[in-house]
Amino acid sequence: MEKVFKKIIIAIISVILTLSVAGCSGKKDEEKTIRVAALNGPTGMGMVKLIEDSNEGKTKLNYDFTLTSSPNDLNGKIINGEVDIAAVPTNLAMVLYNRTEGQVQLAAVNTLGVLYLLENGDSISTIEDLKGKTVNVSGKGSMPDFLFQYLLNKNNLRVEEDVIVDFTLEHADLGGAVAEEDVDIALLPQPHVTTAMMKNENVRIALDITKEWEKASDGKELIMGVIIVQKEFAENNKELLDKFLDEYKQSVNFANSNIDEAATLVEKHGILPNAQVAKNAIPYSNIVYRDASEAKESLQEIYEILYSFEPNSIGGKIADDEFYYKK
Repeated sequence: MEKVFKKIIIAIISVILTLSVAGCSGKKDEEKTIRVAALNGPTGMGMVKLIEDSNEGKTKLNYDFTLTSSPNDLNGKIINGEVDIAAVPTNLAMVLYNRTEGQVQLAAVNTLGVLYLLENGDSISTIEDLKGKTVNVSGKGSMPDFLFQYLLNKNNLRVEEDVIVDFTLEHADLGGAVAEEDVDIALLPQPHVTTAMMKNENVRIALDITKEWEKASDGKELIMGVIIVQKEFAENNKELLDKFLDEYKQSVNFANSNIDEAATLVEKHGILPNAQVAKNAIPYSNIVYRDASEAKESLQEIYEILYSFEPNSIGGKIADDEFYYKK
C-alpha cells in the first residue's frame, strides 16, 4: 500500500512539474512581440547584444528587430505605426513628433556626440585655429551643419567670413577624400572617422566636437541619438516598455564593456560592415543610456539651437513636455 501511495505522489509531482515548465515556456510566447527598428551605424550599435540575445531566446521579452540604412524607410515605418520603438537621430525624433501630431515620444538617449574634426596635419588644436581655413562638412542644413555653426559662433567665428564651409561631399566620399589627402580638414561622424584614420595614419582627430560642445554649453551633453516609442504603445504597455528600456540599458553596458565581442556582433548583424572598424569606432561613438527625464535639459538646449538656425530641422516647432516619456 505504501509503495502504491509513493507512486501516486511521484505521478502527481511529475504532472505538476510538467505543467509548471509548460506554463513558464508559454508565458513569454503569449506576451506581445515588440517591434524595434534602428538605423545602421552608431545609433544601432548599442542594441547588438539585445538583438543577439533575442535571436537566442535569452531576453525577457519577445522582439522583432528591423535594421535599415535608409532614414526615409524608417520614417515611413514609424509614421505608419509599423514599429513600436526606434533608435533615431535626435532631430528626427522631434520631426516625427510634429509630423504625427504627438504620436511618438522620446523614451531615452542612446548616443552622445559622434562628430569629430579630422585633419591632415597638426595646425588645429582649438576652434579658433579654424580661422581662415576651409572645413569640409557633409549635409548642408543637417544637424552636424547647425551644431558646427553654433560652435563657430560661440568662438566668435562666422561662416564665409572667417571660415569657409564646403558641402560638396557626402559622408563616405568625404571620408575617402580625407584618407586620400584630397581635403585637409573635414567634419565627420563615426564610423567614417575611424574608417578614414584606418586608411591613412596621417589623418588625426584635431577636435572632439562633443568636448567642444560641453565647453560652449556649460557642460550640457551633445545628444545625437535617441530611442523613440509610439505614444499609444507606451500608454498601453508601460510595463513592457520599461522592461525593454532595462534590457536595452544592459545591452549598451555590454557594448561598452565587451568591445571585441560587441564589434563581432555589430558586423554579424550588419550594423557596420566590418568588425575591426566597429572595434575602433565604439570607444569614440559615445554609446550611452539616459532616461528621457534625465536628459531633458540637454535635449531642450539642442532643440532650441536647431530651431534658431532652421525651424524645419526639428519639424517646425519645439515640443512640449508630452514629448518626453516618464519611466
